[in-house]
Amino acid sequence: MPDMTLRQIEVIRAVMMTGTISGAAKMLNVSAPGISRLVKHTEESLGIRLFERKAGLFTPSVEASRVFDQVREVYKRVENLQVAVGSLQKGEDVQLAFATAPSIAQFIAARVLRQVRSRYADLFVDMNVLKIEETADYLLLERGEFVIMSSAVQNDAVENEKIAEGRLVVVLPEGHALASQDKISVADLAGEALIGVDPADPYGALLAQPFLRAGVPLNHSMRGRFAQTVVSLVRHGLGVALIDEFSVAEVYMPGLERRPLADDVHVGSYVARKKGRVLSGFAEYTISQFRRELGKAVEDGPWYRARK
Repeated sequence: MPDMTLRQIEVIRAVMMTGTISGAAKMLNVSAPGISRLVKHTEESLGIRLFERKAGLFTPSVEASRVFDQVREVYKRVENLQVAVGSLQKGEDVQLAFATAPSIAQFIAARVLRQVRSRYADLFVDMNVLKIEETADYLLLERGEFVIMSSAVQNDAVENEKIAEGRLVVVLPEGHALASQDKISVADLAGEALIGVDPADPYGALLAQPFLRAGVPLNHSMRGRFAQTVVSLVRHGLGVALIDEFSVAEVYMPGLERRPLADDVHVGSYVARKKGRVLSGFAEYTISQFRRELGKAVEDGPWYRARK
């Protein structure tokens, strides 16, 4: 006995549900003669009379009852498949786990997740904020799919890709005297109460680079562990700071002034993942949005553009 095609099953089900050839044709948006020919061909190829015809009505024949039971079962499974695919498209019953550096978590990550949520309405997201030294374990133990960091993860089992490049900027308390300058050099900061991050820390070492290059002594009046902490201390008038522009990538930041650093120092953003790991579609989409939002922060920063 020849196998039934999915098209034959679809047509037989439509006739079974509507009871007429014209009704099945309307349901499937095709011509009635085509439905009639396919029903006749299916019955002939199977050697089974599927329907009883009476006054234009088609009713399932008694001998074909098992066939119709299987047709119902096939369609139930197809509907379950469609529901599963629909759930996957929306992110139901699945999750995305990733991590970012503190400097990216506050503003950039929130914008990225807004885009992710608009595409996958029911996706559960587990976002961690990690220090650079925590990232290798996070990735290798597969606690998350990827990490966005301001420097590459130095581990042979981890692969890194640069997805953006920003600048270091100066942040000042609102009304500070240096805010009158279009650009500020590290020499200008030498006589200020400088808030920073320990140069022994990878992020702190990045912030120390322009001082080392210019031969300007790096003297911190106080230190914070994360970029957000440094920015908060500056906002409260406790000093000035050098920071990456992603940490202050917000249009309105009351109590804070931002100025380009005269010494052109760039800071990268990297996506790190375990070598050989195939990322989910959710992760790939999220990374693409990080690339987009980080790029926008560099190109469209209104406070920076106005002073170019």
